[in-house]
Amino acid sequence: MKQKAYARAGVDIDLGNRVKSTLPRMLRSTHRPEVLGQVGGFGGLFKLDTSKYREPVLVSSVDGVGTKLKLAFAMNTHDTIGQDLVNHCVNDIAVLGAEPLFFLDYLGTGRLEPRVFKDIIKGFARACTENHCALLGGETAQMPGFYQEGEYDVSGTIVGVVEKSRMLDGKAVRAGDAIIGLASSGLHTNGYSLARKIFFEQMGLKPKSYVPALRNTIGRELLKIHVSYGPLVQKLLKKFNPAQGPSIPKARPGKGSAIKAFAHITGGGFVDNIPRVLPGNCDAVIRKGTWDMLPIFRLIQAKGGVAEDELYQVFNMGIGMVAIVAHDRTSEVLQFIHAQGHKAWLVGQVVAGRGDARVAP
Repeated sequence: MKQKAYARAGVDIDLGNRVKSTLPRMLRSTHRPEVLGQVGGFGGLFKLDTSKYREPVLVSSVDGVGTKLKLAFAMNTHDTIGQDLVNHCVNDIAVLGAEPLFFLDYLGTGRLEPRVFKDIIKGFARACTENHCALLGGETAQMPGFYQEGEYDVSGTIVGVVEKSRMLDGKAVRAGDAIIGLASSGLHTNGYSLARKIFFEQMGLKPKSYVPALRNTIGRELLKIHVSYGPLVQKLLKKFNPAQGPSIPKARPGKGSAIKAFAHITGGGFVDNIPRVLPGNCDAVIRKGTWDMLPIFRLIQAKGGVAEDELYQVFNMGIGMVAIVAHDRTSEVLQFIHAQGHKAWLVGQVVAGRGDARVAP
């Protein structure tokens, strides 16, 4: 059969349709009862059950995974990138106390590779299932000449919901509150431009180079999946910020609630992310050495030639999220987190200040 003109120009619509025909089966595990219609429509449909809320507030976020994609290309490993993206987006709305409802993805590439496409979507579906979030739809764009051969870009949008009176906005934070750090799995999705420069240019490593200090290849270590803290956050709020009344939450965080705020430690590290949830009369002090730093960060410290202050602003340094909690509930909250299978430590304290965060000895 003669190839169509558009396909000869680099955009194979028929191939795209064949590949997308597998989506309904792949997305079945992400289905929620509120989802209406089928995948492939002009818009995704989601019927929010407002009966569960007094004042529901929709919370949304959009993000990508940055130059971590370069590692995926080099390692020819594409099934983890989708998980990274979903988990990052879930964490961004979890800090407000929001439950994720649905996720939409965008994939742009020069030439659609069926295996790569399926691996990416499998990652999206796996993470959406784990986060109880519907994969509602997305867009796949074939743009020949726009991307380098074998490369692509992905981004995602998430929408969640939270009861307005129970939204975590940082207003309940007070001097004396404790800061608990939740362990990361590695770099997550930030700092990769600097990390690639350190490992591949300065140290001369290749993605498949085995690094004894890591007990892993540098490529596999850098591709470790971004942790989702969303399910843990919901459990913490249910346990320590109890609702008033039999069905409709009424309590405002801070009135009988142990959990005051969360901050997702992404680009900007501690010093740029924690201030987002601090009132103007409080500072956050993070104490170095209070958590078990992952070997990847010790290697960056030893070989990177980067000022220590900058390291704590670029990388998460082993702490992917912090929770600000009432001081007298610290041990109880830590014990609960450990029981859920997450590593966590008391890493700092809220003090009187001007809304800043700093890392101190």
